[in-house]
Amino acid sequence: MTFYEKEIHRIGRKVYVNQSQINAVIRTRRYLENNYGANSNLNYLSSVGAVSKYHLLRLFKRYYGLTPTQYVTDKRIGKAKEHLKDGMSVTQTCFAVGFQSLGSFSTLFKRKTGKSPYQYQKEQLSRSI
Repeated sequence: MTFYEKEIHRIGRKVYVNQSQINAVIRTRRYLENNYGANSNLNYLSSVGAVSKYHLLRLFKRYYGLTPTQYVTDKRIGKAKEHLKDGMSVTQTCFAVGFQSLGSFSTLFKRKTGKSPYQYQKEQLSRSI
């Protein structure tokens, strides 16, 4: 069990009594962890969590502090950083982590990290030398 799952269970026992809600959020997060590259819409995620899509949004935000979309975006950026450090090209990285457009990937990456993917990769590769 991961740290976050332990924390959710700990908090859940103290604050929230509905274990099925906690389980729905955990199921959804696990799905997103394993399928961050897929384009999963809210309707599909609600079927994974077995709750309505609006309820899922509220629950996910309550337990993780992010919407599912924000969570996936952060996960994709984190994986992109790993790929760029390993020397994968920016274009390959873009599509490997599930983005459909190189432009949107580069813009979002720069907004999240403060550097373009190329700048980030160049900096990381120079550190490893």
